[in-house]
Amino acid sequence: MENIIGEPLDRIDGRLKVTGRAVYAYEHKIPNAATAVLVTSTIAKGRIASIDSKAAGRVPGVLLVLTWENAIKLNNPLNTAAPGHERSPARAITALQDNLVRYANEPIVVVVAESFESAEQAASLVEVRYTPEPHHVNLESRLSEAYTPKKAGGGGDPAVSKRGDMNAGMSQADLRLEQTYSTPFEVHNPMEPHATIAVWDAPDRLTLYDATQGIFSDRGRVASLFGLKPENVRVISPYLGGGFGSKGPVWSHVALAAMAAKKLNRPVKLAVKRPQMFGMLGLRSQTRQTLRIAARRDGTITALGNDTWSHTSSFDEFVEASSLCARMLYQSPNNSTAQRLVVSDIGTPSYMRAPGEAPGTYALEAAMDEMAYALKMDPLEFRLKNYAETDPEENKPWSSKSLSDCYRMGAERFGWRRRPLEPRSMRDGNTLIGWGMATSVYPTRRSVSNASARLNADGTFSVDAGTQDLGTGTYTIMTQVAAQSFGVEPQQVKFRLGDTEFPQTPVSGGSQTAASTGSAVHLAAQALREKLIQMAVSDPASPLSGVSAQDVVLEAGRLYARGNPSKSETFQQLLARQRLPYLEAKADARPGEEKNQYSMYAFGAQFAEVRVDADFGQIRVSRMTGCFGAGKILNAKTARSQFMGGMIWGIGMALYEHAAMDARLGRFVNNNLAEYQSRQISTSGTSKQSGWMKKMTTSTRSAPRASAKLVSPVQPQPSRTPSFTPPANASATFPLLSTSCLHKVPEPGILLPAPRLFALSSATEWLKLTFARYPSARFSTARLRSSAATSCFGSESRPFRS
Repeated sequence: MENIIGEPLDRIDGRLKVTGRAVYAYEHKIPNAATAVLVTSTIAKGRIASIDSKAAGRVPGVLLVLTWENAIKLNNPLNTAAPGHERSPARAITALQDNLVRYANEPIVVVVAESFESAEQAASLVEVRYTPEPHHVNLESRLSEAYTPKKAGGGGDPAVSKRGDMNAGMSQADLRLEQTYSTPFEVHNPMEPHATIAVWDAPDRLTLYDATQGIFSDRGRVASLFGLKPENVRVISPYLGGGFGSKGPVWSHVALAAMAAKKLNRPVKLAVKRPQMFGMLGLRSQTRQTLRIAARRDGTITALGNDTWSHTSSFDEFVEASSLCARMLYQSPNNSTAQRLVVSDIGTPSYMRAPGEAPGTYALEAAMDEMAYALKMDPLEFRLKNYAETDPEENKPWSSKSLSDCYRMGAERFGWRRRPLEPRSMRDGNTLIGWGMATSVYPTRRSVSNASARLNADGTFSVDAGTQDLGTGTYTIMTQVAAQSFGVEPQQVKFRLGDTEFPQTPVSGGSQTAASTGSAVHLAAQALREKLIQMAVSDPASPLSGVSAQDVVLEAGRLYARGNPSKSETFQQLLARQRLPYLEAKADARPGEEKNQYSMYAFGAQFAEVRVDADFGQIRVSRMTGCFGAGKILNAKTARSQFMGGMIWGIGMALYEHAAMDARLGRFVNNNLAEYQSRQISTSGTSKQSGWMKKMTTSTRSAPRASAKLVSPVQPQPSRTPSFTPPANASATFPLLSTSCLHKVPEPGILLPAPRLFALSSATEWLKLTFARYPSARFSTARLRSSAATSCFGSESRPFRS
């Protein structure tokens, strides 16, 4: 059988989604389900003095008005280390447990009615009186109040790290650079809102149809809150309309849906409205990062440091661990990093799209560019000069690292060698041209995961694993892994997920699903294959009796003797003779010693061209090239979509995603999708300047910004503005680098690390801009084809078809 792994198999769930037949959490048809609507706080801090719900109760169809006075008391809602979810991405929740208001948009009332319209009308009639208290949501003005947490990031890294002598490293340098960068609040806003349907099947048995990235952590957390046995809580989540980290933890609305259903003794469905998602469902904290770099004239870094300040809430703790990348990405004998938290009256920040690494690489990479400019050195050359051949923080070898190849291939495809060193030195008429590049990095993780494989008497083959598909292609890649491992075609595999009655798997976060659950699926399918072959060769009535197990092959639903096709039988014949309704095998995949032996990351390099109108400041991202060492590619099509999505998301983070808070109210003022822009993306491969120059009217948005202090200044070079001719490949490709991130690791199954792309282009930094505009972006993609490790998938451009 031909190798299926890596092939660009069409999405298994694609047709269901585009035809509207994929059923999301809120869409399950549950008989007799009532509808709940949330009322959230309009102040940022204080107490609820009174709630008048009389008018709401008179609305026809209203069944329940739930407040802190009649809510069910939960077990340890503010304790994220309660039994049953010690390793889950738990967040403290409030869920009407008292009359305190801790942040704006906190749920304070739940109205349940026969219809959404009745519940919505009643919710609008609830009158709440508060006793407000002064609130604090500013970061910059309260840095002196910050404290140092015990840990930074989900990996349990220490909040403070030091190696060498930072002061000595600074004094040994010819140039020293200190810069302070800040990034704004960002809110997830997946297309599918957070939603839950709660059904009590018995007083002690609960079923949740929930939009969650972790059905088992969801089960454990809810069981703990309601004092149930975990096995008595079933969570179902077959499809997700995006998550990006926000749907990893259990939030208050999940507990409130279950609470309302229990009070009414009937199913209740609850969807969080778009404006309510700003505050109660996690967000990326605002950050302030001070970067210090010291270097000799030849570009050797002698000291590197990052001090990060970010928000946490008054009732929970979350660290946006932006300093971690500065510990390991570049070689530096002297290094110092620290994380500090400022307690604020906001909803708890949480995991969002490469938490820590995304804002951390932005600041680090921008600072690297500033130092390269001070040294009069090419930014790419500066990075290669300080290339870390081993992990300088952990003092371990990399499991594999092809970043230098990514740099080389990306630079070649982008045409980087034509870049002049001076900022603002390239023009196309009245348009300034900026070229920038940055490094991508993300840890490779695995967790314990389980799967089961079953061959039925009718010859059908199914694999179950209780994982989740956020829209990234889990259904598809698991089908490919199962088919390859068992020895059948993908169309013969039925892969099921999204149900806690299936084997347990970890949360879909930290880019670990392919590595963790993919390995379990591989082992389960292999175990079933071995069982089937052993049954055949041990059966005296089988044509394969006595044949060596190593000489039996599976193909097209039959077992064959290698080299003697006449010795064969179908799966159905073998199971029927054994009188078995099915044959099943289960497997669990566990991380080995590789984490202790190696430092494991995926790496990449991204290059961007930015065009800025010199008069109006309108920014367009006209070209991007990315090259990535992403591990074993399971599906070329879904991988390419992930790479493109990560790069586009980098543009979004730089130019689109500022969640603007009114500090006087402690509320986000752009708490909707009214500013959402449908980006214009071309994948035609054309290099015609007319299409490449096409513009789109946009509106102003804030971007990550930098305030810089050059301790050892360098005199700027005279500006020159030569005419600028776009390179021949003006619509740049997205080459994909395939290397095995774990090829040195002896693993029991397969390790399938997936990258998360987040590094931002420093082109706008290079242009010394202090403002940003929405871009209209045009891209083309590279044709994917098989290749050896450490080579790009293809260089021939062609239209990308999803």
